Amino acid sequence: MGFAVMSLTDAAADRVRSIVEGAGADAKGIRVSIKKGGCAGMEYAVDLVTEPNAKDDLIEHQGARVWVAPEAVLYLLGTQMDFEVTTLRSGFTFNNPNQTSACGCGESVELKPADLAALAARGDAVVRAN
Repeated sequence: MGFAVMSLTDAAADRVRSIVEGAGADAKGIRVSIKKGGCAGMEYAVDLVTEPNAKDDLIEHQGARVWVAPEAVLYLLGTQMDFEVTTLRSGFTFNNPNQTSACGCGESVELKPADLAALAARGDAVVRAN
């Protein structure tokens, strides 16, 4: 049994589609990855995709396409990507069961690899597009 890498809320899908529509004809979607940085050790990175990487996992929701970098998959299994607008900021948020802590400003996180046994026990579904 495989696992869903990540899911998107309707708000996240709306924002992804808006980004792609505003970025020109070459834009295909966005790519989510993890990079080292910040005071907690890791950061989510979101980049525009003009040329999809065949090794990335593809998540599609309501016409929005999000690719997940292979090196980020174990850290993002079971994550829900959302988009929120508050008084102080707007941006993508990640409800990630693999996140163990975050810095005070919310820009960096500490992540652990996903517990595959726990995901299997929850019955998470297979979602593999490639």
